[in-house]
Amino acid sequence: MLIDTHCHLGDPAFDPDRDAVLERARGAGVGHVVVVGTTVEDSERVLSLARARPGLSATAGVHPHEAKTWSAAAARLKALLALPEVVAVGETGLDYHYDHSPRDAQRRAFEAQLALAAQLGKPVVVHAREADEDLAALVREWGERVPALVLHSFSAGPSVFDAGLQVGAYFSFSGMVTFSSWKRTDCVSACPADRLLVETDAPYLAPVPHRGRRNEPAFAREVAQALAGARAEPYDAVVRLTAANARHVFGAGVAATL
Repeated sequence: MLIDTHCHLGDPAFDPDRDAVLERARGAGVGHVVVVGTTVEDSERVLSLARARPGLSATAGVHPHEAKTWSAAAARLKALLALPEVVAVGETGLDYHYDHSPRDAQRRAFEAQLALAAQLGKPVVVHAREADEDLAALVREWGERVPALVLHSFSAGPSVFDAGLQVGAYFSFSGMVTFSSWKRTDCVSACPADRLLVETDAPYLAPVPHRGRRNEPAFAREVAQALAGARAEPYDAVVRLTAANARHVFGAGVAATL
């Protein structure tokens, strides 16, 4: 079954019908969802969700938008990351498009979380937007010091793609691959088979034909279909491949099904 490796299931957008969302995901062939934390409070919430239902895993991290809160969050986040139910650090990274936190604060928070990942032996889920030069440098510096890097909703430029290839990072593609504006099909086809992942980033980035709606894990199917088309591979092969890759990077716990 498909594994949605990046979903914000704790978002209030899912409060009215979260159980129904997961039932639709199961009906669409999605067997597991990695639920991503973006603040300490959000990470605690997604951990509770993962503990309450099979087929969910949790991450814990401080998003670059919230990097200015890092000093206050660090101790609580480290405690969360030590829990076996938390499968990854993140999402963390750099976002120079919005600059909701100063760039130097983003870099400090990102590197601190990379250091935690190296210390605790957990992979890192990386957010990147319009920060290619700094991101590529940090990928090269840390990529072989942490168990794995997952470049989530990948759409960065060649420098980040090349850095990711150099350190064996995973490339996770979202509904963006279905957009008419998508320009990185070369990265989809060039991504090593053992480094390819599928995600929704729900409730954001709904794929075609669901544009304009709230995204949800069931729509991972459209993402996988687009990847299969771009790689000229059978859909079922992409499902099996990406599920195996997700288990490899996040651990055996993602084998549990909804």
